[in-house]
Amino acid sequence: MLKGNTPSKILKGKRLHGLLLFCLFAFMPARAQYNIDRVIMAGRSALYYEDYVLSIQYFNQVITAKPYLYEPWYFRAVAKYNLDDYLGAENDCTEAISLNPYVSNIYELRGVCRIRQQKYADAATDYDRAIANDPMNMNLWYNRALCRIQDKDYDKANFELDSMMNRWKTNAKIYQLKAEVCMQQSDTVAASSFLDRSLELDPYDGEAWTVRAMISLSRKKWKDADQQLGKAIHLKPTVANNYVNRALARYNINNLRGAMADYDKAIELDPNNFLAHYNRGQLRVQVGDDNRAIDDFDFIINLEPNNIMAIFNRALLLDRTGDLRGAIRDYSRVIDEFPNFWTGLQYRARCYRRLGMTAQAEMDEFRIFKAQMDKHLGIQPRWGKKKSKEIRKQSDIDMEKYNQLVEADEQVVEHEYNSAYRGKVQNRKVEDEYMPMYVLSYRRYSNGVKSYTAYDNEVEAFNRTSHPRHSINITCNQQTLSEGETRAYFMLVDSLSADVAAIKDLNADKALLIHRAVAYSVVQNFDAAINDLTAYVQTDSTSAIAYWQRGVCQALMNEFTQSQGIDSDLRAARTFADFDQAISLSPHNPFIYYDRATLHASRKQYQAAIDDYSRAIELDPNIAEAYYNRGLARIYSGNKAEGLEDLSKAGELGLFNAYGLIKKYKAAKEHK
Repeated sequence: MLKGNTPSKILKGKRLHGLLLFCLFAFMPARAQYNIDRVIMAGRSALYYEDYVLSIQYFNQVITAKPYLYEPWYFRAVAKYNLDDYLGAENDCTEAISLNPYVSNIYELRGVCRIRQQKYADAATDYDRAIANDPMNMNLWYNRALCRIQDKDYDKANFELDSMMNRWKTNAKIYQLKAEVCMQQSDTVAASSFLDRSLELDPYDGEAWTVRAMISLSRKKWKDADQQLGKAIHLKPTVANNYVNRALARYNINNLRGAMADYDKAIELDPNNFLAHYNRGQLRVQVGDDNRAIDDFDFIINLEPNNIMAIFNRALLLDRTGDLRGAIRDYSRVIDEFPNFWTGLQYRARCYRRLGMTAQAEMDEFRIFKAQMDKHLGIQPRWGKKKSKEIRKQSDIDMEKYNQLVEADEQVVEHEYNSAYRGKVQNRKVEDEYMPMYVLSYRRYSNGVKSYTAYDNEVEAFNRTSHPRHSINITCNQQTLSEGETRAYFMLVDSLSADVAAIKDLNADKALLIHRAVAYSVVQNFDAAINDLTAYVQTDSTSAIAYWQRGVCQALMNEFTQSQGIDSDLRAARTFADFDQAISLSPHNPFIYYDRATLHASRKQYQAAIDDYSRAIELDPNIAEAYYNRGLARIYSGNKAEGLEDLSKAGELGLFNAYGLIKKYKAAKEHK
């Protein structure tokens, strides 16, 4: 009988070997896809937490590995859009659309990017495609109508707005847009009718009041315009053009002080606003504030070096303030442009005589004399009371109108496009946010509280014994990474991964897992950080910092997944369990109590949050964030008095935005 491998054993071995190979190769793509999914998830998490540069780095990795997936192109476009790289975002959207032309969100994002680049016709085409996929999305219809208006395609705008009014009869914004189109077509009667309907549906729409004021301005009903713009400003106090237009109305009802205040506010909001600087300069001339008027015209001339009207006005001011050579320089520039501008010649001749330059003065006076002898030419009219209230258009370069205030050639209402992107991340935040959790990081504490150092004995002991390349710190409110910092941390992760892969004795080198988990946390790859920390606690169940860091990472991961519509109750229970275990192992660590309190507060468990914040403050009375968050928790639970005391203490410790909240809640209390 033959010994060794029989044919049946050989066949059996080959089958087993083949099965193992099949499993290996079947598993490899799945594993690769799993890794890609994790990188995309990390990128989306960074996007959610507004770390756009970091998110771009993650999506770059996916695009390099699998350029045929549309999602990384799309998400990278979202990040670029939030960094104001509209062209780059548009290009990424175009690539995503070529890979998957059936996703409405991509067309919508590309449409917004094109709007920001004033490509209104192209943006409207994108909204056409998005509406075809999602015909009941009113925001898409609204933005498309705005594009038509910006592109001056009023016929299509009217047609689409009529359709919108049939579909959404109670939406005030649609009637407001319809009124604006009527205004552009000089039908102010119809515009007034549609605006009445808009304000009937929503009397708190600032844009509608602005359009109403535009109608009043066009009819020279200055008092009405003043009142209507006052309402628009009350509802939308940061729109510079509303202040410019109200100043024009106030000027015409002789409220010069109010007009000046409006121009000041417009310039505060928009420092490069041409109309505000120019008209404020003219007003300062009227009230005799010549030196500051010169400052305004200097600004205009720096902005538009060939603005002849501003140059002549500055010449008059320099003449009045004694800078005769400066005045002659400016008069000469105007006369070179308009050789028959006799008023300019007259003023320049006067300056020449005052400087004793008689020959030059006589040459200018002779040119004026010849003009007076010519019956076809007349002397320039002087600025009388009637003329002082006249207003010229910005593009009207008539030197007789040099001393008039200016209005825009075309009144434009500043619309807000209904975008799910700019502000999508920000929209998840409430106005009064809790300060974030404390976390282990390679980055130092930087929260505006300069004198405070977050310290824990166990963290310091870990740094002493683990011989790290970089010390681990306790920080709060980590700043977003720059592109260079992002690359450096990715290199650190790769280096630590190589060290982890080379581990022969996990018990001896387990600290590497903590270090890599912290590095993963910095680059917001919370899923990978949780995996490393789980591996660590399996080897050392007595480490409070491992449970603590895992709890924080899980809490941040939960917030992101919840924003995607995924229920996080079970994960929240795990997070509480990690914080509970960390506290049992390190009962004197104030930051763990603070983090558990913040988790309670985010779930509106206010009393539990207040108790934990109080314990954190008891352990470390200098944690400004604990006072700040406890103050909010107390206010939300109805105890405003103690809440305001906590906010005051937070401000005292350096969190100066606490004072803004104090002012807000005190004002609300007084209003009641």
